[in-house]
Amino acid sequence: MIFFYIAIALLLIYGILFQYYSSWWQAIPHFNMDGFKDWKPTVKISVIVPARNEQENIANCLHSICKQNYPSHLFQIIMVDDNSTDKTFETAAAIFYDEIEIIRLKLNTPNNVAPKKRAIETGISIASGELIVTTDADCIAEPNWLRSIAAYHHQSKNVFVAAPVKIKDGKSLLSKFQALDFLTMQGITAAAVFKRFHNMCNGANLGYEKKIFYEVHGFTGIDNIASGDDMLLMNKIAKQYPQKLGFLNAQQAIVTTLPAAGWRAFLQQRIRWASKATHYNEAGIFLVLILVYLTNLLIFCFLLLGIFQKFALLLFLLLCIAKFFMELFFVKNVATFFKQSYLLPWLFILQPLHIVYIVVSGFLGQFKTYEWKGRKLK
Repeated sequence: MIFFYIAIALLLIYGILFQYYSSWWQAIPHFNMDGFKDWKPTVKISVIVPARNEQENIANCLHSICKQNYPSHLFQIIMVDDNSTDKTFETAAAIFYDEIEIIRLKLNTPNNVAPKKRAIETGISIASGELIVTTDADCIAEPNWLRSIAAYHHQSKNVFVAAPVKIKDGKSLLSKFQALDFLTMQGITAAAVFKRFHNMCNGANLGYEKKIFYEVHGFTGIDNIASGDDMLLMNKIAKQYPQKLGFLNAQQAIVTTLPAAGWRAFLQQRIRWASKATHYNEAGIFLVLILVYLTNLLIFCFLLLGIFQKFALLLFLLLCIAKFFMELFFVKNVATFFKQSYLLPWLFILQPLHIVYIVVSGFLGQFKTYEWKGRKLK
């Protein structure tokens, strides 16, 4: 029973943490674009889109960026094809818009250490904008995406802006699982960045000043790590500008990304995300990750014991129910923001699967190489 009491203790701390996240989420000021109806932006934006094997998605991504409600002379798009083996570059090369500058680069030399970082860095090196905005090639942006980022940057004076991302869920169980898990992470991101409790962000929707990127020497020092073009860079910037990072709490700023196509691709993605955990040099995020992992690990142990003892299986179910109620209020509020409240019933149903996924992906992320867009990385 000692393990059960330890699990209860960790779960209580976990619940308290989620109550803090919930209160911080509700305290985040909504960035109201109504006050910027007549605002005339002056900052030039360079949108960097790293892409590898995205021939099915790159056109929709570029079209959504080209249709932005932002002066065409004040933004450019730089699509960097990272040695794709499909027709990503050819598809992008066929897209033209009058008065919008679209630069297409193709990197033909493979980089199996940190390929995405190299693609972003290459794009930034030729960018003419003062503000760098990054997104992924499978993302779709809202029409006021760039306008909201520019307005928030103008008002807040923050040098680094994390912005919201949501996963487009479909009919499959996997897509619903991903969407629910991802919106929870986005809520934690927003709450933690707002309260300056720890740093989190997602590279699918980021903005930062070009001069700051070079001031912190870009990806130097983290360029030997395959993942982390977002959070590891954020940590570097946070060291020099701890009060100049913010989260843009505006629905107009949301970009929508696609779920992983299958369970294997999903696990590979999450192993890639987990692989950077030991490289965080910030105590806050590291302690949170340890707490989350140990809590789920102990609950998972009761699932394994349940194979031999029915009583352990009952304890596992009780812990799942407790975890569900500790997360519910927070997830409900975040799901409302992303207009995905219809996913809430799945929060309870998918608890066992979520616990197993946290344990497995967290473990494999530290010891296993993973595959990303046809490359083996570590």
